[in-house]
Amino acid sequence: MKAGQNLANAPKTIKVGGLLLLSIVGMISIGQAREIRVRVNRWLSLQQLNGQVRFWQRGNSRTARSGDRLQAVGDGVTTGNNSSVVLAIDLGIGQLNVSERTRVNVRALESTANGGRVTRLVVPTGRVQLKVRPFSNPDSQLDIETPAGVAGVRGTQFGINVQRSGKMSIATAQGKVASIAQGQNVLVDSGFQNFTIPGEPPSEPVPITNDTSLKYEFVRQIDREVRRLRLVGQVDPVNSVLVNRVEQNTDRNGRFSVELDAISFPTIQVTVVTPLGRRQDYDLAF
Repeated sequence: MKAGQNLANAPKTIKVGGLLLLSIVGMISIGQAREIRVRVNRWLSLQQLNGQVRFWQRGNSRTARSGDRLQAVGDGVTTGNNSSVVLAIDLGIGQLNVSERTRVNVRALESTANGGRVTRLVVPTGRVQLKVRPFSNPDSQLDIETPAGVAGVRGTQFGINVQRSGKMSIATAQGKVASIAQGQNVLVDSGFQNFTIPGEPPSEPVPITNDTSLKYEFVRQIDREVRRLRLVGQVDPVNSVLVNRVEQNTDRNGRFSVELDAISFPTIQVTVVTPLGRRQDYDLAF
């Protein structure tokens, strides 16, 4: 493989404590299980819309507008290519920066009997970065569910990438993350990153690289007299990869492989995105 040329210049549970930066079932104690949840007027407000953003409510969707609110279970937003939106959580709890090609849905918006705020969101695929203020009420929590696990937040900044396969990657800027899956508990300290593959325990944390470098090669094959071209590449295992704007799955080593249409795409565009939101575009010629 050769290094890509930079042409742009540029359930499983994760419990989080402290201050952190983030591509499903939380564990609760017996005391928590007995808490009384109260219906209240809770919401997330859509702000800073950019590009194609869809607002989902009661199973129907329309073009999102600034000020729209996610208030009920199932409400959500989706973003298209080169699109984004900020979800502001009520009472100034925090915000989610939703990147392109991402879906976010409400699982629950509740309050405990003593005034704690419980926010549960689902991110089946895509990328989000969160900034949440420290909670003063011990019963308050914010959970992000993905196919691989849950991020339980209590005042934090972090980034998450979620691939189509369900693989979830987390980068912690500050604070600590206790990642629990398949009966194993892995602590992710500030300045570290790791990933979780569905059905497997979390990987061992390694120092954050925020590295968008790309190694790649083109593989030419002839199958039944038909010429085929395949791109084989490798990135940091926590990163997301898009080839001609299509999200790709990577393995535990960050490797990916995709068959190309050499006639329609004489030049291949590859985008590499870290959990903390840093991105790099590559134009590859073959």
